[in-house]
Amino acid sequence: MKNVLVLCTGNSCRSVMAECLINSLGAGRYKAVSAGSKPAGYVHPKSIETLNRHNIDAGQPRSKSWDEFAGKEFDVVITVCDAAAAETCPVFFGKHQKLHWPTPDPAAATGGEDTITAAFDEAFYMLKNRIESELL
Repeated sequence: MKNVLVLCTGNSCRSVMAECLINSLGAGRYKAVSAGSKPAGYVHPKSIETLNRHNIDAGQPRSKSWDEFAGKEFDVVITVCDAAAAETCPVFFGKHQKLHWPTPDPAAATGGEDTITAAFDEAFYMLKNRIESELL
C-alpha cells in the first residue's frame, strides 16, 4: 500500500476532499492523509456535504498542521493549492513522488447556495479526475 500526503494551506476543503477520495477510490492500494501549512482548525461543512452527496465516506476528518507528519515517509506528496506548493515544506524522508494539482479554493466562492455548491462540486471533480488519471 502506498502512503499519500495531500497538502494545502488551510486543510479545510481541497486537501480533505482529496484525502477522502484517494482513500475511497484507491482502497487497498493507497492510504492518504492531509494537512495544511496554516490549518484553519475546522473542516468546511460543504466539504463533508459534497463528499457525502457523491457517496464518498468522509469519516471524521480534522484540520491539522503538516508538522504532524514531518519526518514521516510517504510514497506520494500532493499539493492542491499554489500557496502551499510555494511554501517551504517540512522534510518528508524517503524517496517520494511530488505532484501539484492546482485546484480553485471552493471556500472562496461567493454568491447563492447554488453557486457555492457548484464551486465545491467543481473542486471535487477536478480532484477525482486527477486521482483517477494519475494515481489509479
